[in-house]
Amino acid sequence: MDRTERFHIIDQMLSNQRVVTRPQFLDALEISPATFKRDLEYLRDRLAAPIVWNSELRGYQYDAAETGADQYQLPGLWFNTSEIQALLSMDALLENLQPGVLSSHIKPLRSRIRLLLDEGDHSVDEIAQRIRIIPSAAKTYKNENFQAITHALLMRKQLHICYYSRHDDSETCRDISPQRLIYYRDNWYLDSWCHLRQGLRSFSIDAIRSLKILGEAARDIDPEQLAVQLESGYGIFSGTETSEAVLRFSPQIARWVSRERWHPEQKGEYDEAGYYILTIPYSQDTELIMDVLKHGSEVEVLQPAGLRESLIERISAMQRLYSE
Repeated sequence: MDRTERFHIIDQMLSNQRVVTRPQFLDALEISPATFKRDLEYLRDRLAAPIVWNSELRGYQYDAAETGADQYQLPGLWFNTSEIQALLSMDALLENLQPGVLSSHIKPLRSRIRLLLDEGDHSVDEIAQRIRIIPSAAKTYKNENFQAITHALLMRKQLHICYYSRHDDSETCRDISPQRLIYYRDNWYLDSWCHLRQGLRSFSIDAIRSLKILGEAARDIDPEQLAVQLESGYGIFSGTETSEAVLRFSPQIARWVSRERWHPEQKGEYDEAGYYILTIPYSQDTELIMDVLKHGSEVEVLQPAGLRESLIERISAMQRLYSE
């Protein structure tokens, strides 16, 4: 039981009973007299709890003269251990965002989170030394672009963007209606209705070279349509037309992969030889091929034939590169 939970129990016992003896507290809290003394001092000195000792009844109670008609309440927000860990994760995520991105908005939020963490049994610095969140392969962003995107997103305004395509080394300018920001694999994406292509698209924020907020209202897309269009297949760049990829992982790597969530609609099972068979929907194979390749010879694409052939082409290209 952490200190926050003890505070709630102390407050509840004092609120529900006329007088609470020290043995009753120690039995309910399962702590030493010294710890109980420190808890009382904290409640009195830091939280202004009007706890007094009744010498006649030999117990503790809330001072009626202090509380009056209103019952004393613990101030502010209080968190248990799991909630503190969640706040720490949020704090680490905010700390590791690209420097300068929304810094003016994030700074007071981080200060508040760290203040709440310091109210627990352990200081935020102590917790931060024990729990680390390390981002990988995070891209860089222009602060002014990010600010304009969030403003247009919340104000429901269209954006004019010039977008760089790494695939064919080209740039196109278009008007879009932003729908939602996505933080995926340590990078930011903007799901939008593209007025040029007349369809939903997901844009990598770091590839937006320039933008301008337009006066026209953004077109709103139903959240269910967004989910069907952009979440039906594997990866961040999805689509409505999906195929099923069947992957077979070796018994050794299966110990890890069988516990991973590649897609909400994935299916996984072991065959008689101990191989793990993973079936997942996908629309575009780019990200899927990259994730398959990182497992090397520990995974084989069984189906479909087109995905298998694409992977063979990639592997052959790698062989040619290292054999020259």
